[in-house]
Amino acid sequence: MDLLTDSPEEPVSDPAPTRPARVRVLLAAALGPLVTGYTAVAAGLALIALTAGRAVFSDTGVLLAAAPGWLAAHQVRLAIGGHPLGMLPLLPTLGVVALAARTASGAARRLGCRSFREALPVLVTITGAHAVFGLVVALCAQGSPVTANPVTAFVVPGLLAAAASCAGITRACGLPDVVEERLDPLALRGLRTGALGLAVLVACGAAVFTVATAVSWKTVSDVYEPGFGTSFGLFLLSVLYLPNAVAAALSFVTGPGFSIGGLDVGVFAYRGGAVPGVPLLGGLPEHHAGWWPALLVLPAAAGALAGWTLRKADADPAQRIRAVAIAGAVVALGCVVLGTLSGGRLGDGPFDPVSVPVGVASVVAFCWIVVPGSFVAFFAGEHEPPAPPPEALEDNEAFQDADEVDAEEASEAVEELEAAEGLEASEEDEEISAEDAEFDAEADAELGLEEPAEPGDAVTGGTETCGDVEPDEGDR
Repeated sequence: MDLLTDSPEEPVSDPAPTRPARVRVLLAAALGPLVTGYTAVAAGLALIALTAGRAVFSDTGVLLAAAPGWLAAHQVRLAIGGHPLGMLPLLPTLGVVALAARTASGAARRLGCRSFREALPVLVTITGAHAVFGLVVALCAQGSPVTANPVTAFVVPGLLAAAASCAGITRACGLPDVVEERLDPLALRGLRTGALGLAVLVACGAAVFTVATAVSWKTVSDVYEPGFGTSFGLFLLSVLYLPNAVAAALSFVTGPGFSIGGLDVGVFAYRGGAVPGVPLLGGLPEHHAGWWPALLVLPAAAGALAGWTLRKADADPAQRIRAVAIAGAVVALGCVVLGTLSGGRLGDGPFDPVSVPVGVASVVAFCWIVVPGSFVAFFAGEHEPPAPPPEALEDNEAFQDADEVDAEEASEAVEELEAAEGLEASEEDEEISAEDAEFDAEADAELGLEEPAEPGDAVTGGTETCGDVEPDEGDR
């Protein structure tokens, strides 16, 4: 009987993992990024030591040197022989963030987390593991040539791991409930458009850097030394600092520019200075060019693209401009992060410091997105009819009152007309009934018929007979 009964199938949910399974997943999420990141740094150092001509390879030395390299990959400022090193490569940092985000996303899925709140143990585990490991590395490095501040080594890796874990958990479980309740769809669209605008600006900086390097390829090739080991080390150094150069090119494209020691490069200003002998910087110009302001078309195009993306976000132009402002804020925040991480102290020599004017760059980037973006979003989207002025509203009310009065008078006139037509119709009906009666009477008179005068009278076959009249003799 159960087979013949149509009953809806209940969804089968995956069983919740047991406590030992949860512990294993959290332990793997905590140690996985640490072991993978440390191994990658040690492998890079071992490759450099093996290819260098006069370097002596040592397993223990490579493992010990990987500790400050791990801190540098997490943007922890170091001190080498008492000289500060704050300009750290961004490429390893991007790899560390991507690894932590992927680990958090995978752990949240394995634990069956359906909301951000359920995945909080994953966030706490990964963040705490990175913070504690950074503190341990900094404490163990005390007394060595390369040192780090223990507080910075505890806070900075923890913040990076927390940001990466939030991104991974959001991808797996969605936004937190507090954020989702307070974030309207228009603001969410503005955030996405801001991420798109930032990516476009980064692509513009990368394009300008690539063209400058290609044009100055002879200078770049002359920097390399004939030895393979030295050339490979310079090449690897250039690759690790490639995102830093793209961030500096982004600041140059938007207007503020960047500086390396005494060298100051901007769209409208240029001041010469010494440049490190690194292939990555082979494309730096030697003097100002008059066509550089034409590069400002690129950020203006990025802002116009943001406005074009939001032209159908809302029927109200003011709401579209609000979404463009949100996108500009995202781009400004991204420029602050990139500018802060791409520069820093570079010892105490002539190339110190390497900096991007973060404040000016963020404000300028915000304006490049908001001004052309608002213009395009306003004129390319829908428009509601403008509100009439107060005088027109008063005139319209007066017209409405007059129309109401006219409508009342017209309704009264119609009622009077209908009443008059009703009276005339009743009089005509009476006249018609009287004429019909007269016509019937005349017809009866012509036929010789008369209506009986009394109730006892009778009419038979067209002859009148009365009860008191006797028949004639002939009839008898």
